[in-house]
Amino acid sequence: MRCIAAMAAKPIYKVVFQQQGEVWELYAREIYQSDLWGFLEVEGFVFGDTSKVVVDPSAEKLRHAFDGVQRSYLPLNAIVRIDEVEREGVAKAVKAEGKIAPFPMPMSGPPRDDL
Repeated sequence: MRCIAAMAAKPIYKVVFQQQGEVWELYAREIYQSDLWGFLEVEGFVFGDTSKVVVDPSAEKLRHAFDGVQRSYLPLNAIVRIDEVEREGVAKAVKAEGKIAPFPMPMSGPPRDDL
């Protein structure tokens, strides 16, 4: 059971998705279905403490890739997993190993009103 203080805080989501042969893991404050059909909107990226002496190269890669990005649109078929977590972790990008395939999507678009 969640405590009242945890319920008042904004949730943090761990978003795991495929990107150019890698699996990226990011933390964000908000995720929702986009008005762009087939995309998920992610905003409020959280990258944790930047004052550490030891720096993870993959975390720095993602920090620079999303520097200045307010909102990102991720294709739904690239999403591997989304979790609501208690606190942010370390963002990372790892080489996709094994058989990771995008989730199959229907070939048709959204229904049209002009038919």
